[in-house]
Amino acid sequence: MSLINTVGLTDDQRMMREGVLDLLSRHLPWENVRKMDESREFPLEAYQALADAGYIGLFYPEELGGMGGSYRDIAVFLETLGYYYTGIAQAITTSAVYAGMHIAKFGTPELKKELVPKIIAGKAKLALAMSEPGTGSDVAGLKTFAERSGDEYILNGSKVWITCAHVADYLVVITRTDRDGANRHQGISTLLVPTNTPGVTIRPLSMLGRRTSHANEVFFDNVRVPAANLFGGEGKAWKNIMSCLGLERLGLAAISAGHCFKITEYARAYAKERVQFGQPISEFQVIQHKLADMLIMSETARQMVYRTADVLDAGLPAVTEASIAKIVATENNFKCADIGMQVMGGAGYSMEYDMQMFFRDSRVGPIGGGTNEIQRNILAKQMDL
Repeated sequence: MSLINTVGLTDDQRMMREGVLDLLSRHLPWENVRKMDESREFPLEAYQALADAGYIGLFYPEELGGMGGSYRDIAVFLETLGYYYTGIAQAITTSAVYAGMHIAKFGTPELKKELVPKIIAGKAKLALAMSEPGTGSDVAGLKTFAERSGDEYILNGSKVWITCAHVADYLVVITRTDRDGANRHQGISTLLVPTNTPGVTIRPLSMLGRRTSHANEVFFDNVRVPAANLFGGEGKAWKNIMSCLGLERLGLAAISAGHCFKITEYARAYAKERVQFGQPISEFQVIQHKLADMLIMSETARQMVYRTADVLDAGLPAVTEASIAKIVATENNFKCADIGMQVMGGAGYSMEYDMQMFFRDSRVGPIGGGTNEIQRNILAKQMDL
């Protein structure tokens, strides 16, 4: 019995949800997920199956070969991926949303024509290379620099926490191209760098959770990049990045909301089977209240996701809504995992059960994609504080 109520979804959205779950059950069987988590294996088969079914096209307009999905369509899709397994959700969003949206929105006509169809078909995977060892939340403090040399840029520097860079064909690199800007937000540009370019080194990092779509360090040592690979306008990357944040935060929230329900259903199933003092522990009020709290947090996260999607579909920026959704969904996700572990007791803490993986996978939510402290700063600014 699923706890997710699909009232309010269109028939097409319900069919999409059912289709995605069916596809993943065949191409990413749950019994394989734990093994892949332990071996840190990228879910390539499932990724390609989703692409072959056309789902990556949801993120792109019809004129670029996509499906032109609404923000609500995207929310349903990513919530469903997060419900099934956050690792495949992160793999898709890293390429199609975080990096791919920069190509779709700001790429030259030639770049869009060449690359977007490959992204949609799953034949080109991208990663967004933005964070650096000295600049996490302070993106404008980045040090990576691309110096113009004739019809090329010479790129030097390093990036860290770059999700899925180890399987990417291209990196969307946020770099300085001018050190003399009037303010620190100027002089930042975007370069498309093939990962097989000489001078690019990628080192996988051992992460606590979401290990099938893990983070990496990336090093650039005198990397020669064609000047034609700069897109979005020289020195204009900061403004471009800001314009992509609504969709990024919606995606993060939708994945976390779906994961909340997965965790709640898993804990409920265990509680109904686990017998103590002569009865299933689900019959004890203290356990019932914990599970009820998990459902409250799951549904609250989900409602905020769809509220944000509706505001974005109305053509509004949804700055406030997206930050709230990101905070509520990611924090509720981790709380659900924490409570779920308590419901299961020693079994929840054991590596023999999935709850420990849910706990590990949920912890990154309040950190990645703009920490929740930064989200609260944004909300304070929106309140004119």
